Amino acid sequence: MPETLAPASVTSPRTLRSVIAASSVGTLIEWYDFYIFGSLSAIISTQFFPKDNPTAALLSALAVFAAGFIVRPFGALVFGRLGDIVGRKYTFMVTLLLMGGSTFLIGLIPGYESWGMLSPLLVLLLRLIQGLALGGEYGGAATYVAEYAPPGRRGYFTSWIQTTATLGLFVSLAVIVATRKILGVEDFESWGWRIPFLVSIVLVGTSVFIRLKMNESPVFAKLKSEGKVSKNPLAESFGKRENLKMVLLALLGATAGQGVVWYTGQFYALSFIQKVGHVDFEQSSEIVAIALALATGGFVLFGWLSDRWGRKVIILGGMALAVLTYRPLYQQMYALTDIAAKTEVSTQTSIQNQTTSQVISYTDGSQVQRTSLNNSQGTEVKYVLTLGNAGYWTMVLLIWIQVLYVTMVYGPIAAFLVEMFPTRIRYTSMSLPYHIGNGIFGGLTPFLAVALVEKATVNQEPQAYLAGLWYPIIVAAICFIIGFIYLSSRSRIQQ
Repeated sequence: MPETLAPASVTSPRTLRSVIAASSVGTLIEWYDFYIFGSLSAIISTQFFPKDNPTAALLSALAVFAAGFIVRPFGALVFGRLGDIVGRKYTFMVTLLLMGGSTFLIGLIPGYESWGMLSPLLVLLLRLIQGLALGGEYGGAATYVAEYAPPGRRGYFTSWIQTTATLGLFVSLAVIVATRKILGVEDFESWGWRIPFLVSIVLVGTSVFIRLKMNESPVFAKLKSEGKVSKNPLAESFGKRENLKMVLLALLGATAGQGVVWYTGQFYALSFIQKVGHVDFEQSSEIVAIALALATGGFVLFGWLSDRWGRKVIILGGMALAVLTYRPLYQQMYALTDIAAKTEVSTQTSIQNQTTSQVISYTDGSQVQRTSLNNSQGTEVKYVLTLGNAGYWTMVLLIWIQVLYVTMVYGPIAAFLVEMFPTRIRYTSMSLPYHIGNGIFGGLTPFLAVALVEKATVNQEPQAYLAGLWYPIIVAAICFIIGFIYLSSRSRIQQ
């Protein structure tokens, strides 16, 4: 007999709204804490790593960022087990405190020039703690909401949890841009970048207060009162062939592809326009933030549609669109930033000591700030591009399309995973494939993509700027094929 999650009459609409709000606020704050590191990776690379090789420093910062993702599956095992034994509520209360404390401490660590290699090592340690905490948070929140939701509407209600990842990135970008505008570029890059890390402690305190008022999931509470809680969730989840098969299918048929689409559309897109397109930091952050804000409703839309059309068709549809259109989309993004193809209108030049500064204007309204510094190693040239109005909104559109793919693959995923596993081992079983797919396959996307572009550039390959897309395209394509063949359109758990 397939298991029924909960009868529709268990939860009142008011209680359900409170559950979704409390779970979503806490999860949003955890994503905010996790993402500000990635959003500030270019600045962090200059603070915690040697400055003599900027590319190596950036890759080191991205590697530390990726380390937080890689450790997430271990957090899924540790906290998933606790969640299936002790309960959902108390487990993701612990994860929230671990995440918030680690983020706050990153904002206090002295830079490389003060503490040397101890600084990046401490940052790495705190990122690993963040990854462990996030590994336990998502599964708890998604399971908690799903076990309150009425049958037939879990896609819609759990999709609100899915919005928190994108909203967390949006809030992190908004706080970063606002702080940078208030302090100015020089002070922000010197010390102001610490403020987004430090203010998170206030947000965490608020969320803890809200979560303390929550009750345990009624489905899990009933299971516990009947003495049916699993004594060894790890053994039941991964030691039994049938359940292990479903874990592997969830990973290779859904979450791995969903992970790379997610991190390509949100993180690599930002890294691409900043590092390959040289778009101004503030403007690039605004572009991504606007695209995120405009597309966020897609999570709820596709979660709702998945209740009617099924999870499989929407998740795999998002992967297929990403595989087919990523290269054309990024070709257009590159074309918007390619100054070699622009027509120059005017140039203003100023010289001070050994530094030559030029402001070059183009017919499309874009402008380049070009700086040439003469030193003992030769001439170092840097430039920052500010897009004109048409280019700005075209870039928003191109990234919005990618985020729309994210909402397709990510909106229904919580309901999809919850429905694959029984209550007694659900927290553990769903958390591991989710965090391997997103933490490892997805989390490695920015680092591997930047490294592939760097390698292709050194080798002078044609269209080297597109080399970073091979990783997400191949992973999403393989996942689509496996999911198309082996995933069922119907859940194992009764609606």
